[in-house]
Amino acid sequence: MYILTQIFLTHLLFSYLVIGGLEEEQGVKYANKCEVCKVVAIELEAKLDETGKSHDVLEIGYSVDDVSPKRKKEYKKSELRLVESMENLCERILEYNIHKERTDSTRFAKGMSQTFKTLHGLAHKGVKVDLGIPYELWDKPSVEITTLKSQCEDLIENHESDIEDWYHNYQGKVPLTRFLCSERVLKDNDDSCLKEKGDTSGEVKKKKKKKMQVAKVENKENDVKEEL
Repeated sequence: MYILTQIFLTHLLFSYLVIGGLEEEQGVKYANKCEVCKVVAIELEAKLDETGKSHDVLEIGYSVDDVSPKRKKEYKKSELRLVESMENLCERILEYNIHKERTDSTRFAKGMSQTFKTLHGLAHKGVKVDLGIPYELWDKPSVEITTLKSQCEDLIENHESDIEDWYHNYQGKVPLTRFLCSERVLKDNDDSCLKEKGDTSGEVKKKKKKKMQVAKVENKENDVKEEL
């Protein structure tokens, strides 16, 4: 059994280091232009979804006598919302992990990779796992993720005006992945990664279904209590 465990562990570590191609000697494969833009677009739209729930109305303008009426503007259509959504956007990239068991753009995703879940499980069972780094650093952002954060910052700096144009004129009409990525950042280049879907939506559906089932059970219990 011990020998089988060691063989499995060796295979797992080998997969962790080299799966997806040896772009670098240690199996490091940085995000390409398409992957960077895809992650940036997903994160910005997610942040805008969060800030777009506000129904606040802003008063814009300055009056010396404080008598002249100030212009009013909905927060969700304001410049302030864009500024706040863009703030620390690339910091959110550090919540991602590299999923080396995947070979397409979905290798950049939030949550622990299946490989690391297995390695953590083995370590908790007392199996000696040597990744060449201390155990306490296992869950720190990898070089691919920290580089992706820098790539995010560069992309935003180079395409800030494009993002503002989309926000003010095309938001809700044209997906950001198309407006920013396909038509600008990746113009005349391969944008196939934008069509690749991860398994996140499936997990979300499962969680929603589970919540609905729990809610139904709780409602039935409440009905029974009321009858009693």
